[in-house]
Amino acid sequence: MPGTDYKDYYSILGLDKAATADDIKKAYRKLARKYHPDMNPGNKQAEASFKEVNEAYEVLSDTDKRGKYDQFGQYWNQAGGAGWPGGAGSNVDFSGFDFSQFNSFDEFINALLGRGGGGPRPGASSSRSYSYRAQPGNPSGFGGGAYNDFSSGFNNRNPSAVADSEAIVTLSLSEAFHGTQKRYGTGEVTIPAGVKPGSKIRVRGQGQLDPYTQQRGDLYLKVELQPHPFFQFDGENLVCELPLTPDEVALGTSVEVPTPDGMVTMNIPPGIRSGQSLRLRGKGWPKPKGGGRTDQLVKIVVVPPKELNSNEREYYEKIRATRTFNPRSSLKEMKL
Repeated sequence: MPGTDYKDYYSILGLDKAATADDIKKAYRKLARKYHPDMNPGNKQAEASFKEVNEAYEVLSDTDKRGKYDQFGQYWNQAGGAGWPGGAGSNVDFSGFDFSQFNSFDEFINALLGRGGGGPRPGASSSRSYSYRAQPGNPSGFGGGAYNDFSSGFNNRNPSAVADSEAIVTLSLSEAFHGTQKRYGTGEVTIPAGVKPGSKIRVRGQGQLDPYTQQRGDLYLKVELQPHPFFQFDGENLVCELPLTPDEVALGTSVEVPTPDGMVTMNIPPGIRSGQSLRLRGKGWPKPKGGGRTDQLVKIVVVPPKELNSNEREYYEKIRATRTFNPRSSLKEMKL
C-alpha cells in the first residue's frame, strides 16, 4: 500500500499515468487558473490546492523526475520493511535506492526536486509558505484583464510573480549577536551579526521552482531566538535584571555586570529603588550596517536574604529600631 501521506500527482491534475506531456501542461494551466490566489483572494483551501497543483506539475513535467516518481513514489513508506528492497511479490527493483534517509513522502519529494527540506537541516524547520508579487498598478498579478486566456501559456503573466519559500531558523543569542553560518540543504547560509527575532534573511534562488519561467524564487529564513537566562530584548536595546541586597541599594555600591562583551563595573547610586533601570551606553545589540551598538538597560531588583546569621539579624533589628524613614507615610491619607 502507498504511504499514508503519499500524494498522487496524477490524480491531483485529473490524469492517469498514460498522460502525455501535452496533457500534463493543459491540465496544469486549467487548474492553475482555477486555484490561483489572485483568483481566490483569502481562500486558504484554494491556496493549498494551488500549491499541490504546482508541486505535481513540477514533478510530472520533468521527464527524469517523473520517471523516479513513477518508480519509487508510492513505495517510499515500505522501504526498510521485510524483504525490501525488491521484496517478495514486487516487480520493482529498489536496489541502490536508500529510502532510510526519508522520514516522510515530503522529504522524498524535496530530495527529488533538489530543494531544501530533503533531509535534516540543523536549526531550520521544513515549513513553507508562498507569496505572490504583483506589478504596481496591477493587483491581480496578471497583464490585461483579470481573466486572461490561460491556454496561451500565461504570456501576459507578471514575470516577477514567483513562489517564494519561508523557513524558520532558530539561533542562540550568541549566534545572533556574533553572526554564524547554518547549513541549509546542500549549502551554507551566512547569518549576519545582529539579527533579531522576526528578522528575515533572504537567500536568492533557493525557493520554489516557478513552473512558468522555470526559475526559482527566493528563500526567506525567519529568525527565532532561544531564550537566554540573563539577556532579553526591550525594543532595540538589551535588558537584564541585576539583583542587589538592601544594604547595597541603601548605601550605594559598585558591582560587576555581565554584558555581551564580558563583565563591566557599574556604580550603583545610594537610594536607588527596585525596578529602576540604569543604562550602559553602547553595550547592547549590534545596529544594522555597522552602525555601532544599542544600549544595555540594567533593571535593579532588590533581593532580601532568605536566611540571616545571628550577627546579621542583630544589625537588621538595630536598623529597624532606629530607622526614621517610613516609605508608607504618604499612604496615611489615601482613600477613595
